[in-house]
Amino acid sequence: MFFQQLINGLMLGATYALVAIGYTLIFGILNLLHFAHGEVFMLGAFIGLQLVLWTNCSIAVALVGAMIGAGLLGLMIERVSFRHVDKRYHLAPLISTIGVSIILQEFGVTIFGGDQLSFPETIQVVVYRFGSIQVTSLHLWILGTALALMTVIHLVIHRTKIGIAMRVTAENATTASLMGINTDGVVSITFLISSALAGAAGVLIGLVYHAISPFMGTAMVLKGFTIMLLGGLGNVKGAMVGGILLGMVEVFSVGYLASSYKDGFSFGIMILILIARPTGLFGTRLHEE
Repeated sequence: MFFQQLINGLMLGATYALVAIGYTLIFGILNLLHFAHGEVFMLGAFIGLQLVLWTNCSIAVALVGAMIGAGLLGLMIERVSFRHVDKRYHLAPLISTIGVSIILQEFGVTIFGGDQLSFPETIQVVVYRFGSIQVTSLHLWILGTALALMTVIHLVIHRTKIGIAMRVTAENATTASLMGINTDGVVSITFLISSALAGAAGVLIGLVYHAISPFMGTAMVLKGFTIMLLGGLGNVKGAMVGGILLGMVEVFSVGYLASSYKDGFSFGIMILILIARPTGLFGTRLHEE
């Protein structure tokens, strides 16, 4: 029972981490909470589903399509609701993202309806048994995909020029601009990457729960915020670890207690962190990693 729940928690937590990484990247660069990130996650899931239904493509192709679609949506949000908002008024960008969140959710309800939908069986599920532990090929695919994406984003941040530009901009945007870094371009790329990760997470979460809906983004953005607090504000490594920890806490609370306790544990952790260690497990800011 314990090891079965451990595997389930790893799979769920790795998908949570993808959402939290995108949340963290945007916070690290702009020092701003992006409340519309949950709706980008939701629309990414629906883009993937529609690709499967319209073209009968594999889930891997749908995942790539969801990442592209969500990434372009993120760029649009950055241009419309961030770039031209006066940053001197700190509440203005925050309120702007809340407005975009409501608009995107209503758009999802209008286009896709308010009912839950599920992905068709596009992956041949093979069950592997190791004693009392049961693992399916779908579980392995979800976990492997999430870990691969986390590895790629880690390498991008630490091994590429754009990653260096992102870390410098996160430390001091004015200094980065004086060094010749196009900070507006860095912000756009950050939104593109973050939103693409959210789109991938939407598809993976849809496969985990066998259901997606236009309202799934609201809960996810709150969990992303919890993970960001757990790992450390603006800390990508912390978001990876925090996502996995939160996934394990949820799975174990359902397995050993009751499903009704799941969200209570999540937000209980957030309160304890704010009291005991406000900087999170790994400290704050993108550039400190």
